[in-house]
Amino acid sequence: MILVTGASGKLGRAILSTLSQRDVVATGTSRAARGDLRTLDFDDPESISLRGVDTLVLVSAGEAEDDVVVARHDAVITAAERDGVAHVVYTSLTSAGDHLGFALAHRWTERRLQQSTLSWTILRNGLYADLFGSLLGWSGNRLTSAFGDGALAAVSREDLAEAAAVVAEAPHRHEGRTYDLVGTPVTAADVAEHLGVPLVDVSLDHRRQELDRAGLKPFQPAMLMSIHTNVRHGFLGSPGPDLGHLLGREPGDTLADVAAATGAPRASTPSDATAR
Repeated sequence: MILVTGASGKLGRAILSTLSQRDVVATGTSRAARGDLRTLDFDDPESISLRGVDTLVLVSAGEAEDDVVVARHDAVITAAERDGVAHVVYTSLTSAGDHLGFALAHRWTERRLQQSTLSWTILRNGLYADLFGSLLGWSGNRLTSAFGDGALAAVSREDLAEAAAVVAEAPHRHEGRTYDLVGTPVTAADVAEHLGVPLVDVSLDHRRQELDRAGLKPFQPAMLMSIHTNVRHGFLGSPGPDLGHLLGREPGDTLADVAAATGAPRASTPSDATAR
């Protein structure tokens, strides 16, 4: 049996849907009872049961502080070892993201899997196209950006879900492999041109002050600022071949997705930008 965690979230739901479209039998989990999803609460280790699961697709259990995410992932990996899961597919963070404010829990989880008794595949997912769009802002009818000239090798959830489904369907072909799943580089200037609006570059300090006023959770402003800083300084813009290799085709063009995520002209900042 294939079990996909976090199937009430966008990525987990997309993976489960893609598996179904490929006529692969799979089950999803949710922290709380929800429809036909199996209940699985990572914050209650004693309740976690993975008996009968052959392949576990472990969708990262953010968003939260590093220690919370580490504890959640440790609990589910420990249960997988105990209950005889054959293979774990983990949705991690792109290799270029080591400087991001939420990288630590991902890298810890990778190491935990590599040192476990389990067979594993690590999918180092790039940042979502709609995340990039949601981190742009509006001043009247002008698009605002703190990304400078930096690009993000943005990727769609749909492509990432398909890649995860490909691996989960035949995990033995991908045992011990780490894939870096990034897409097409996109800049704020590309988005402004696509929308046909002027672009205004704002400083990192300006964006930081906006985030401080946005009423976010305590850990979120630093995480979001790390995305702005990494893109602006050129750390997240390099494409790679792994996603196309798994998909058997070129990744989708994400510019339209980025543009759509900017929404109507506005000045607010999203509170769910790091949600997986």
